[in-house]
Amino acid sequence: MVFNTFKEFFARFWKDIFKGRRDLKLGLYGPPNSGKSTLANRICKDWLGEEMSTVSNIAHETREIKVKEQINIKSKSGKELFFNLVDTPGIATRIDYEDFIKAGLSEKKAKRRAKEATKGIVDAIKWLNDMDAVVVVLDATQDPYSQVNITIIGNLQARNIPVIIAANKTDLKEARLKNVEAAFPQYPVVGISAKKGKNVSEFYESLFKHL
Repeated sequence: MVFNTFKEFFARFWKDIFKGRRDLKLGLYGPPNSGKSTLANRICKDWLGEEMSTVSNIAHETREIKVKEQINIKSKSGKELFFNLVDTPGIATRIDYEDFIKAGLSEKKAKRRAKEATKGIVDAIKWLNDMDAVVVVLDATQDPYSQVNITIIGNLQARNIPVIIAANKTDLKEARLKNVEAAFPQYPVVGISAKKGKNVSEFYESLFKHL
């Protein structure tokens, strides 16, 4: 009974904070190549008719904070949610320019990319202080118990930021949605394929349900 009352209190608390605001910042966070920019493009294409970010198979394609303002999404029941979408650089605990050389970049471009990626990570962490809510985008084909993922979740917990986890790439046979759910049971997890559009409508509904 006490637990249910506690949950109801926070549900009303977040609803009162978010109600009517059009400057909400919804951040997309996660490790490199988890699909953050692909999800950002999916959201913007669905609701604005245009893409937001550049995607690449090489890690750290997004190295600067990108913001798309005044996105208005609607639920199946007709409710509306306004927010500014923030696509952030992939969080990593280690960046080595030699990894970019192995991916096909020249040494000069690899060193520049490593430098820009490092700055991008610092900026992304700083921007956490401005986030009203965060979608953590994880690659469902990878081990969810990585140091990077635990670092991201830990930072969010320390700031008491509302979180939804998007377990991306569920269109791939290697995807293990249950592993992501087991790793972070304290947060709602939605399995999606941002690239294929799989389950994205359920992802939108989860924004209304949990934010």
